[in-house]
Amino acid sequence: MGHLSTHVLDTAHGCPAAGMKVTLQRVRADGSAETVKTLTLNADGRNDGGALLDAAAMAAGRWRLVFEVAAYFRARGVALPEPPFIDVVQLDFGIADAQGRYHVPLLVSPYGYSTYRGS
Repeated sequence: MGHLSTHVLDTAHGCPAAGMKVTLQRVRADGSAETVKTLTLNADGRNDGGALLDAAAMAAGRWRLVFEVAAYFRARGVALPEPPFIDVVQLDFGIADAQGRYHVPLLVSPYGYSTYRGS
C-alpha cells in the first residue's frame, strides 16, 4: 500500500512551516511537468488531507515537489533581499515502486535546505 507524503520544518524559527504553498507535479519523459495538486501546509507543516498520493494514485515515474520558500518567509515577516537567495525549492525525485512508502521531508531556512527520503 504505497503513498507519498511531505513534511516541511522551518529551521530558522524552529517550527513547522505552516502556511507554505507546495505544488506536486508529475514529470513527463520530455521534461515537461503536469501539476497534480497544489496545497498549503497545515500547522504541523504537513498536508491536511494526509498523503499527497494515496495507494490508488501512486505511480512509478519522475515527480517534482515545488516549495514556495521565499513567499513563506516573507509572510512570516523575514526581510529577504531581492532577489532572495532561495526563492523556490524544486525537488525532483523518482518513485520506483508504486507500492512503496515515499516520505519527502524538507528542512529549510532563507539560506539553506536539506531533504532526504524518510519513512
